[in-house]
Amino acid sequence: MTDVDPSIPTFDQSEITFLEPLATRRRVAAGEYLFRAGDTSYDFFVILSGQVDIVISTDGEERPIITHGPGRFLGELNLLTGLRVFVDARVVEAGEVLAVPVDVLRQILATQPQLSDKILATFMARRDGLLTGAASATRVIGSRFSPETAQIREYLSRTHLPYEWLDPDADAEVDTVLRHFGIQPGELPVVISSGVVLRRPTPGMLAEYLGLTLASLPGRCFDLVIVGGGPAGLAAAVYGASEGLRTLGIDMVAPGGQAGTSSRIENYFGFPTGISGGDLTQRGLVQAEKFGAALTAPCAAVAMREEAGHLIVELSDGSVVAGRAVIAATGARYRRLEVDRLADFESTSVYYAATDLEARQCAGDPVMVVGGGNSAGQAAVFLADQGSPVNVVIRAPDINAGMSRYLVSRLEGHPHIEILVQTNVVALHGDQSLHSVRISGPAGEKTLPAAALFSFIGADPSSSWISGCAALDDRGFVLTDRALSDERLDERWTALGRQPLPFETNHPGLFAVGDLRSGSTKRVAAAVGEGSAAVRSVHEHLAFATR
Repeated sequence: MTDVDPSIPTFDQSEITFLEPLATRRRVAAGEYLFRAGDTSYDFFVILSGQVDIVISTDGEERPIITHGPGRFLGELNLLTGLRVFVDARVVEAGEVLAVPVDVLRQILATQPQLSDKILATFMARRDGLLTGAASATRVIGSRFSPETAQIREYLSRTHLPYEWLDPDADAEVDTVLRHFGIQPGELPVVISSGVVLRRPTPGMLAEYLGLTLASLPGRCFDLVIVGGGPAGLAAAVYGASEGLRTLGIDMVAPGGQAGTSSRIENYFGFPTGISGGDLTQRGLVQAEKFGAALTAPCAAVAMREEAGHLIVELSDGSVVAGRAVIAATGARYRRLEVDRLADFESTSVYYAATDLEARQCAGDPVMVVGGGNSAGQAAVFLADQGSPVNVVIRAPDINAGMSRYLVSRLEGHPHIEILVQTNVVALHGDQSLHSVRISGPAGEKTLPAAALFSFIGADPSSSWISGCAALDDRGFVLTDRALSDERLDERWTALGRQPLPFETNHPGLFAVGDLRSGSTKRVAAAVGEGSAAVRSVHEHLAFATR
């Protein structure tokens, strides 16, 4: 790294002078550790004198990755998220540091724009650096044909956490690592993080160890609970937390929702060159955490009820969280192709997203994309650009019917993409993974080679968890505000003396936004707008409730 690297800025004297009254000045000795890999918390350190090495430890061997000197500060995004630390900070030259408590750091981020910009840009750059430079801090060992391995890798990738994947079927060093940690082949997949071995963990077990679940939070009662971490939910978390509401956001998989799996979004306002869904939602996640929102995943809501003036959200693990208001932003769940053996190939070669993770699995092999919407078009272009020949299969007679014109032009002009209209998938063939797909079209049936199938055939609303509280339309989407007839409003509204607020359901204090809401525009920008605007209605509801 060089001094122009954004991950190693230096505080000037005026910034240090500002921080001094907010911090504790400490002498540090050579050999002392300011934090260690696996720690669950640490202070924000500013180096006044001396030097500190950032060290990654792998299989008992230490490797310094950077040295920080006077004026520099330590830390990365885990200071805001509560995530366990991936690296050690070891003093190599005695000196002095300022130790700023995390709650004070949060106040600085919320109230001091110039300092906030410098610190957050550095934290984000350091996380990006850790994704490659410190990937071995967390190792995933499991077969590429294992659905459990795929679920763990998807969680880590979508949560933007550094990890290294070792495939026992292909990587020669796996046996050495297994012997070193006393791991039996039957215990795979395993995750090794900071020397701790998690055998056959679910994403939930891994998240709990890393400190990203509700177990790490001090309380279970919030002003605002947001269920769903897509663009609508993240936008609501940003605005709720920034406006002083104690805010909790939960998602059943990982922050980002369907948008977070998009390889490239080109029609989102303000990004003329496009942005990946992962990058967009990662920025939203950092914004929400900057203002103090608590965000946790995987965490699935299964039901809701009212109790003592609070809305109680029941979670799949049997625990509950309470909110004075709830925003439902659970979007929709992917529809599955009605074809034999689909479950055999899901998680290994049938996918519902096209990100770098899936593209690496295909490694230039022929693939099939099923669907005629923008998500399918974006996936096809991305996969073709990565070197895979792509067949796009749609049932409609014209691809223009459901896809934006700019994407249709990309597909039609791409040398590695073929569009097959009025065509259906009728069979999947393969052993442990997919190797071909049988289709039926105007010319009859034929079999095409395909190492992977990407399915984008639509989605159904994820509304079952609030179906007992909120009125739904005939397709299962949640009705809100003006879509609610008087017959759907009971005596509670008479007692309140008001009509439902924008985005409010027929249950007072319960709001629905994004793809889940009946009549919503199924676009990222619209979802962000709804999530943001719903927070104003939350404030109005809470004002009524306290009268």
